[in-house]
Amino acid sequence: MAIKMKTKNGDITLENDVIATIVGGSAIENPGVVGMASKATFRDGVNQILNRENYGKGVVVHQENSGVGVGVDVYLVAQYGTKLSEISKSVQGKVKYNLDALLGIHVTEVNVIVQGVRVSD
Repeated sequence: MAIKMKTKNGDITLENDVIATIVGGSAIENPGVVGMASKATFRDGVNQILNRENYGKGVVVHQENSGVGVGVDVYLVAQYGTKLSEISKSVQGKVKYNLDALLGIHVTEVNVIVQGVRVSD
């Protein structure tokens, strides 16, 4: 599903992969975030950190019924020893700002789901 926006000059269609790449890049820039995780359930208890080409597997984008805004679910892996509430607030703020600044998308909600915690070297 793509996000459709109407402008005075015509329609704009943004594919979810474009939005997912921006959301993923925004999320991993935050201190305490090790990487993006897959939204799928863990198989055999092992979670894998996604690379830049696969951010779409760790982001769910849904357009609100009114068509005014967009909601985003971000699945990530956090660093052990960091405060998860602070990481979540930071990710929410950066994702919301970047989507508005780069794509002109009004974000109504950013849900952060911490799929795992990793000990960093």
